[in-house]
Amino acid sequence: MPAGASARRHGGESVSLTFGSGPFGPGGGEFDFGPLPEHVRYWERWPRRMRAVLAGETVLDSRRAVLLHETGTFPVHYFPLDDIRQDLLEEAEAGREPEIRRWSVRAGERLVEHCVAASPQAADGSELLEDYVTVEFAAMDRWFEEDDPVYAHPRDPYHRVDVRSASRHVIVRRGGQVVAESLRPKLLFETSNPVRFYVPFDDVRIDLLARSETVSECPYKGDGQHWHLRVGGEEVRDAAWSLPHPLAEGMAAAEHVCFYPAKVETEVDGERVTD
Repeated sequence: MPAGASARRHGGESVSLTFGSGPFGPGGGEFDFGPLPEHVRYWERWPRRMRAVLAGETVLDSRRAVLLHETGTFPVHYFPLDDIRQDLLEEAEAGREPEIRRWSVRAGERLVEHCVAASPQAADGSELLEDYVTVEFAAMDRWFEEDDPVYAHPRDPYHRVDVRSASRHVIVRRGGQVVAESLRPKLLFETSNPVRFYVPFDDVRIDLLARSETVSECPYKGDGQHWHLRVGGEEVRDAAWSLPHPLAEGMAAAEHVCFYPAKVETEVDGERVTD
């Protein structure tokens, strides 16, 4: 792979209390007290120190964050306005939502506009979290949770990844040709996602794989190195991925590769995996 040629993208999906299959999301379970309101907001104290860096300047350093969960969106961190470097803030003009106060951040020669915003409105028209603001994640160069870097997007405390050893019989085919076969896969269970079957590289036809320039980012598992599959004169681009430098939650799946069911035929104990 040429140096600097990797194309990065966010990988996988997240979940929260109010999104996806979370308990207050559209795909969640059932409660015994009847239907949920159409729109739910819930916030809680976030005890971990958070820092954001732009152009070498620490824009944010806070131990007093609040995590806001809201129907239909991923959770968002809000921080006391006082925990942001005041000398780096510039009041911004009203944007698409004129009722929400916004600021730009200037660090050295860098100016990032409208990247700091006050909290949404409460029912009475006031700010839901008075004097708290959020900082757009992608606008900053780096984020840290305590002293560990945060990748792709903020981590959700209700998102979980578990990797388990298994003896299921996994066969991966493309065009009738066996690409991988294993009786010792790792099963990765991730909140709101289908079970993923990771096969040891030793059980894969490595000669059929070519390293892709695509590297996905996941704040829970780490970088996902993608692989093209070349079989029968056909190239299936980004047919699989591996975790070359997994974070703690995905460590047990290192030295394994997982194929996209939509791009190959994956069979587990005689049953086709479709998602």
